[in-house]
Formats: sequence, structure tokens, C-alpha cells
Amino acid sequence: MDDPRIQEPVGPEPGAATAPAPGTPSHDTRDHDTRFFGQPWALAHVFGVEMWERFSFYGMQGILLIYLYFSVADGGLGVDQTIAASIVGAYGGAVYLSTILGAWIADRLLGAERVLFLSAIVIMAGHIALALLPGFIGVGVGLVLVAIGSGGLKATATSVVGTLYRPEDPRRDAGFSLFYLGINLGAFAGPLLTGLLQDRLGFHWGFGLAAVGMAAGLLQYSFGRRGLPAEAGVIPNPLPRSRYPLMIGIAVGALALIVVLVLVGVIRADNLALVVIVAVIAAAVAYFAVILSSRRITTVERSRVWGFLPLFLTSVAFWSLYQQQFTVLTFYSDQRLDRNLFGWEMPVPWVQSINPVFIIVLSGVFAWVWTKLGERQPSTPVKFGLGAIVMGAAFLLFLPFSGGGANSTPLLAIIGILLVFTIAELLLSPVGLSVTTKLAPERFHTQMVALFFLSVSLGTAVAGQLATLYDPENEVPYFATLGLIAAGVGVALLVAVKPVLALMKGVR
Repeated sequence: MDDPRIQEPVGPEPGAATAPAPGTPSHDTRDHDTRFFGQPWALAHVFGVEMWERFSFYGMQGILLIYLYFSVADGGLGVDQTIAASIVGAYGGAVYLSTILGAWIADRLLGAERVLFLSAIVIMAGHIALALLPGFIGVGVGLVLVAIGSGGLKATATSVVGTLYRPEDPRRDAGFSLFYLGINLGAFAGPLLTGLLQDRLGFHWGFGLAAVGMAAGLLQYSFGRRGLPAEAGVIPNPLPRSRYPLMIGIAVGALALIVVLVLVGVIRADNLALVVIVAVIAAAVAYFAVILSSRRITTVERSRVWGFLPLFLTSVAFWSLYQQQFTVLTFYSDQRLDRNLFGWEMPVPWVQSINPVFIIVLSGVFAWVWTKLGERQPSTPVKFGLGAIVMGAAFLLFLPFSGGGANSTPLLAIIGILLVFTIAELLLSPVGLSVTTKLAPERFHTQMVALFFLSVSLGTAVAGQLATLYDPENEVPYFATLGLIAAGVGVALLVAVKPVLALMKGVR
């Protein structure tokens, strides 16, 4: 099968890999470069572009939903809340879905470093469109560009960081920890500053600040990118030029199909999340089918892919609730939360800066606990099951405050609920990426990582679709049903731990 999303790896053509750039540092130089908190100096530039990308991404997302559903008199577009939630969910799902496209372009056409750089430019253009173009034109152009760009950057940034170290470099884990810190610093600061600017000057000023943040990261990276090692620019599996016309034809055909579906009314604003859900399910089924049916994987590898399937489904259930931070929690913060701080009303987007603070504080604690426990730590299926149960419990914690009026929920209650969100995230999200690389067949390593991102994509789109069912006047059924379903999924996985581990063939 020769599909732009699903590729069975083949060896690179002779001489096709990208040649090292002039002045590229050697392995020995990298080994002795400790200028960035004991890490290679090049990490500072990838850290910077990722931090500012997260600043712009979460800063924009923090005000996107309220921009859509606030009245025109309040500076918004006056969209119905259910449609606004569907748009935000579809956008979030499209970001993770587009990581597949970004990874394919990096692996087959341009290399990870070039895709990262170009993606940053596309993201900045998207934020500029949101800031300068009026109404729905700005939303449409801006969100498409940001989704494609963020997917491309997310697919390649981790790969580029990995090229800064030899596999046996003892600084590697600490370097990734610094990189993760940059992500969460951006996620913390983005909603705070864009939310404040939106509250004081208007939505387009907030979108404009997101564009400025991305420009800052791009500027820093453009100066530092030539200091990256040659491996960052290598194209691992170059697409033969004879196949270029076929790929161009597929791309043009896909784009034309989307345009036609929009024009005939099949794809509409009110069903965008559902469209993304269908697309992601189709992509995930195709990925699993290609990997499991391949003759290039061993019996053990095939069993491990089957073992990944229940983890994939649990991940979807988890993200379906977790990603409602950007939909239902935003509605709740606007309509139920007491945001009064000593006589000053806190902007709605500031609530989204609470989770990154807990991530920064607790990620080190969880890493210490797992290290301390060593071989005695829970297996991956147990961690996944607990993550889903804790996430379900977080939704059930809304119940004591359901049915109240405006400003009826104390801020401290939301802080506590988001602490539970964070604990659930740390039980599942970093563990998920780690186990995916362990379970991946040798010839489908990247595709398995893409499958994990597809679970995030599907969960995010489902979160948007579920948010259309949220009724502020009758909250108890919503929070109770979803909380119990998520907890039930977690319990089911805990019950099935032994057979799942048996399929995973020695991977814990």
C-alpha cells in the first residue's frame, strides 16, 4: 500500500539523505557541550521554539471558545454554544490528526528539522489571520493553518531533541525533562497573557499576542537551527521522485473532496467534531490493519500490537474527558465559577493556566516515585486503568456544585478538580508515549507513535462532540454519566491486566 498516511518503511535510496550542513557540530562536540543547564546549547533553541509555540497555542485556545460564543456586543461572533464546542473539539482533534501528515513529510520529503521550521512559520501565519482577518474568515483560515502547523511541529520537535544526544548519553532524560518544562511554561503563560489582553483590549489583541509569541520563538530558532546536528535534517525514508506525481494527485484530490463536501453541506460548522471523529477512526483502523497484516513483523511484535489496542481505547476514553478543559470547563468557568479575587474578576482563560502549574510541580514527583519503585512500580495497563478511573473521579467531583447559579462554585474547588485532572494525566500521558515505543514493531516505530497521537486526536474530537450535550441547567446527568463511564473503562482494564500483559510479551 502506498498511502501518504500509511507507509511500510523501505530502505533509503543511496545518497538520498540530507547532507550535513556546513558547520554542523560533531558527536564529540555535542558530548562536551554543556552550555544550557548542562545540556547542548542547541537544546535552548528547540526549547524556545516549543515554549513559544505552546504559549501561542494555549494562549489562542484559551480565548477561542469564548470568542466564538460571546455576543457580538461583547466582541465575539455570537455562535451557538453547541456549535462553538464542536468547532473547538474538531480543531483540537485536527491538530493531533495532522501529526501524521507532519511525520510523513518529515520521514519522506523534507526531514524533521525543515518541517519543524516551516511548521512554525505556518503557525505564526495562522495566528496573524485570527488577529487581522474579520469574523468567520479569520477563524477558518487561522484554525486550518494553526492545526496543520502545530501538527507538523508536534510531530518533529521531539525527534529533533533526540538527535542532540547519543543513545547512551546520560543527559538524555534530563534534556527531555527540560524540554517538557518549556512546553508547560508556555502553556502556563499563554492563557494568562492572552486572556488579560483579551479582557482589557479585545479578542483580536489576544490573538495578536499569540502571533507575537510564535514570532519570538521562530526568530530565536532561525538563528540557532544551523547549530543542530546533521541527523536533525536527515530524510530517513526518502520518497522516490517517480512517486511525486502520485502523491501530489492524492493531495489535490483530498483537498478537492473536502471543498466539495463543504459546498454541498456534508461538512458543516455544527458537525465538524463528528467529521473529525469519523476521519480519525478510519485512519486508526487503517493503521492497525496495515501493521497487523504486514509480513514484515514477527509473531511477538504482532501480539504486542494487539496488546496496545486496549491501551489505545482507554487513552481515547481518558482524552474524551480531559480535553473538555477547553470546552465544558470554559463554559463552566464563565457561567458557574466565582472568579472574584479581592474585588477583581479573573478572566475566564486564566483557569486554563492552573493545570500547567500542577504539571510542572508534580511531573518531577511522579518521575521520582516511579524511579524509587523500580521493578515494583505498577505495570503500564495498571497505570492506564488508574488514569481513567481518576479522570472519571474528577468529573464526579463536579456533582456537589452542579445546579448552582452564577458564581456559585468557589475557585478553590476548580483548583482541586484540576489537581485531580493532572494526577490522571501523569498516570497516562507520559506513560503512553513510553510504552508505545516499547510495543512498536521495529519496522513500524513511527507509525505506532502516530497511533498514540490518533488516540489523543479521537479523544479530543469526541470531547468536542460530547460538549454539545452539556446543559448548564441540568449538569448532574452529564458529569455523572461521563465520570462513571470513564471509571468503568478503567476498571475493565484493571480486570484485564493479566491477559493484556500476556499479549504485550514481556513489556510492562
